[in-house]
Parts: sequence; structure tokens; C-alpha cells
Amino acid sequence: MKYLSKLMAMLMLMALVFPAVSFADVSLVGSGASFPAPLYTTWFKTFSRENSGVQVSYQSKGSGAGIRDFQNHVVDFGASDAAMTPEEISKVAEGVQLLPMTAGEIVLTYNLEGVSDLKLPRDVYAGIFLGQITKWDDPAIVKANPGVKLPSENIVVVARADSSGTNFNFTQHLCAISKTFKDKVGFGKTVEWPLSQNLIKAPKNDGVAAAIKQTPGAIGYVEFGYAQMAKLPMASLQNKAGKFVAPGLKSGQAALANAVLPENMIVFITDPDGDGSYPMVTYTWMLFYKTYQDKEKVEWIHKLIDYCLYKGQAISDKAGYIPMPETVVKKVAAAAKNIK
Repeated sequence: MKYLSKLMAMLMLMALVFPAVSFADVSLVGSGASFPAPLYTTWFKTFSRENSGVQVSYQSKGSGAGIRDFQNHVVDFGASDAAMTPEEISKVAEGVQLLPMTAGEIVLTYNLEGVSDLKLPRDVYAGIFLGQITKWDDPAIVKANPGVKLPSENIVVVARADSSGTNFNFTQHLCAISKTFKDKVGFGKTVEWPLSQNLIKAPKNDGVAAAIKQTPGAIGYVEFGYAQMAKLPMASLQNKAGKFVAPGLKSGQAALANAVLPENMIVFITDPDGDGSYPMVTYTWMLFYKTYQDKEKVEWIHKLIDYCLYKGQAISDKAGYIPMPETVVKKVAAAAKNIK
């Protein structure tokens, strides 16, 4: 009896020191685009913390990898800045529901000592990524930036190394503003850059931002929030109306204002109208199956979507993204009902 009493006391002490670990009843796993990853990570952690019955995890690995994971059924949902094509969708037997969940700006960020305010005309930044403009003191850059001391050094272009939705949207925009770029390079999640030298490739948005920060004379393209986190300067770009516009909430919302979301939830904003519109803005999509076998997962997926569409939008701006217009939120909520 004395032994049993000691054993019981020991077990009670262990229970206090090592409390039982509680596991979520449902686990939702996603992967894909790095573009919205900082926002998605915040959303999913908060949602999991506020709901004891579910754990949502997300791996940022690029849009192309996210689509492949989704097609191969190794995740519960995917994410991509390049909406799935009809051919990609046809490979998913359960059907696919694409839902835009947030929007963001692709910015050109650079590493030039002493230069915090840079203006880039349309033909100039297209020329840089075509390899036609190779020096920071090129007359076309100097002309657009009177009073700015530009160094006589080589321009180092930093591009994505992986299959990327950011790459897709950036090259799609360059095709819209430059026939030469369209004819020579085209657009896609991966492209062959026509740069014979001074080209660095890095994976994901954070990799590109890090490479720019470490490389004097560098310029590259990342989502606004990544440049903001890395404390990198962002160029003002000449838009379709001929105005130089800095990235930010106001100019991003102006660019989205005239974009009409169709029934399939896919719209690309390659070169927006409007004096105040920033020229490179995109929606980014979560990818869901239309049919799931696990009904409990479906219930949590709908709760997650509702959280992202309503409470989640309230923190989008602070994370460097553009809250979606109310009209778009309503359309996305209606489309989410196709998930069963």
C-alpha cells in the first residue's frame, strides 16, 4: 500500500510537471506561393490559436510547387499567384475552386548607396530586364531623376530561380508594356532572361530580397511586404497614364478599382488605367478541391475561408497587402459554397 501511495503521488507530480499534450482534431496542410506567405502565416497561426479543434500549416515554396502539390494530393489546399490554367485544372478529378484571398503589389527594389528616391520610366525598367540598359548612370535613368547622384556602376538584375507566380505576373506586365519583351521573352512562371551577365537568381520572394540587400548595384522584383521587411527602397514606376507612382495602399487600391472579377474568379491586372494606379498589382489565389472525402475538414475549410475573407482582411494592410474590395469579398464568399 505504501508503494502504491508513493507511485500515485509520483504520477500526480508528473501530471503537473508534464501536462498532457492536446492535439487538434483536424489538420489542414497547404503549400505554394511565397508572395502572400507572410500574411497567410499570420492568418493561419491566429486561426489555429483561436480554434482548438484545428491546426493549419503552410509551406512557402513557390506557386509552381504549390500547384504540383495540390495536383498530387499531398496537401489540403494550394496557393498560387498564377491562377491555374484549364489544363492544370483538368488534371484534378475532384474539381478545383480558385479563390482570390488577398492582393499585393510587385515592387522594383534596389541597392544603391545614397539613393532613396528613384523614378523608373516604363521603357527603362523593361530595358533593364531585357539587358539593354546595363549602367545606373544610363542617360535614360539620369533624365528621369534630375538631381539624383547615380553611380557609374553595372546594374545587377536579381530574378527568381524557382517556378513563381510573382515571376508570372511581373513578366506578364512587362509583356503588356513592351512589345520587345513580349517577342523576346514572353511571360510565365519561369522564363529565359536575355541577360548575358550580371544576373543573379534566388528562390522565393525572401531569397530575392536578401540577394538585393547583399549586392551593391542590384535591382529585383518582390512583393511589397518583403521589401518593407528588408527595409529596401522601392522605385516609383511610370504607369499607363504616364505618371510616376510609388507603391502603397492608396495606389494599389486604385489599380484594383476597375478590375471586374468573373465567375471563374480569375482576373489579371497587367497594366491598370488611372492616374493614381500603381502599375504592378495582382490578386493571389488559394486552391481548393470542389469535393473532399472528409466532411469535418470541409467544415473547417469553410470556417478558415470566412476568417480570411473578413477578420483576415483587417490586417492585410499592416502586413503589406491590399485588403480586397467588399464587392470582391462577397463574390469570393459565394464561390466558396462550391466546396463540398
